[in-house]
Amino acid sequence: MRGSVAWNGHGYDGQTEGGKRFSIYDQDSPSPMEMVLHAHATCSLIDVIGGLKDRRGNLKEARVEIDSSRASESPRVFEKIHFVYVIRGDVPEALVDRIIHQSHEKLCSVGIMLTRGGVDLTWELDFKS
Repeated sequence: MRGSVAWNGHGYDGQTEGGKRFSIYDQDSPSPMEMVLHAHATCSLIDVIGGLKDRRGNLKEARVEIDSSRASESPRVFEKIHFVYVIRGDVPEALVDRIIHQSHEKLCSVGIMLTRGGVDLTWELDFKS
């Protein structure tokens, strides 16, 4: 992957190799650490939605609530991350649970990178059909 980040006088603008542009760390944009945390949650939720395949149409709601803690001193790395997967719809709970396990064990590159770096990851499933 390639890309760039440039200072724009009040924050930063990122651009991917494919030309996608986004703001970073200004009054309306997330900080780099917030982006990492949300990228982790997004990566895992993509795994869940993708794993449901033809059953996606039965979903009423799918989101990840995020809670985290960081080291008190610099570098202020993440120490703990906790996700609550909120899933509503006519899909098998056991399947969702299995997909979440797979996401954290072998699919979500962002999360695996963080946990290999020492982050303590926990999660729970809030499921209603």
